[in-house]
Amino acid sequence: MDRTRFYHHAACSLHDTGWGHPEHQGRLRAVASAVAAALPELHPHVQPCEGAPIDPELSRLVHTGRHVGFVRDAVARAAAAESPLHLEADTVVSGHSWEAALAAAGCVVDAVRAVCRGEARTALAAVRPPGHHAESDRPMGFCLLNNVAIAARVARQEGLADRVLIVDWDVHHGNGTQEIFYRDPDVYYLSLHQSPHYPGTGAADERGTGAGDGTTRNLPMAPGLDPEAYVDALEAAMEEAASFGPDLLIVSAGFDAAASDPLGGFTLETPHFERLTRRLIELTAPTTGGRTVSALEGGYETAALGRNVVGHLRALAEVATEAEIG
Repeated sequence: MDRTRFYHHAACSLHDTGWGHPEHQGRLRAVASAVAAALPELHPHVQPCEGAPIDPELSRLVHTGRHVGFVRDAVARAAAAESPLHLEADTVVSGHSWEAALAAAGCVVDAVRAVCRGEARTALAAVRPPGHHAESDRPMGFCLLNNVAIAARVARQEGLADRVLIVDWDVHHGNGTQEIFYRDPDVYYLSLHQSPHYPGTGAADERGTGAGDGTTRNLPMAPGLDPEAYVDALEAAMEEAASFGPDLLIVSAGFDAAASDPLGGFTLETPHFERLTRRLIELTAPTTGGRTVSALEGGYETAALGRNVVGHLRALAEVATEAEIG
């Protein structure tokens, strides 16, 4: 129970979008290489684990049958053609993409189960395809299934958590996660994202509706600001979010908020991701008991992605940085 779990699955690397696509197969290779290089430091604190693909029926906790059928059929057509197929301008599937999507969601679900059952303190799922743009009835923005949304619903359905807080620091707004939980009083969605930017959602006045009124919070921010501006804004918003009283914290960890990322204009560096990770856990610990699961979303400059994932993993495992040691 004293170790952080690092979830992965080989099928996630089989999702072939083409090397010219930003969300390509090299992303997880970069993460794996960076984590392997950091193992001498992380080994006492981090346990690598292979997740299990979810039963496809679990995807229907957040997605319509039409959505699931559309993605599966598209993957079958890509397999028959032996060529990637575009679902929309930037969302691509190949013959193994359904397998990869089930594995990605499964890693996040397994991470949630392990943390909520006390088998691990925290967990990180290094997966692709990412998920936070996938709406209940529409794959988009590189995303096929909404990994964190499925995991949050599993936590609720299986009695592992009564209230779930999802914090999303990807540079793009997680329109899918917001749409799925916009009327849900038991899942709070907090997003820090660049605006104006893709997908054009996430205005500050979007706060939920019906029973979910007040359980959505958006922090749209301009690009190019001092990194402390982004960190301070998210930390301040977390005080309100923490008052929601979550039993479980899930982080949509989009490292395209990094300074070098080609798809965003934010300015965060590795120490900022480490600080945010520690602060999110600290602020929610009174009700979560530290139960935190992180799922990889964006991050498209591979060297920075690997470096930032390691920093994030270090913070999840509460491994002190050299600066803190000194």
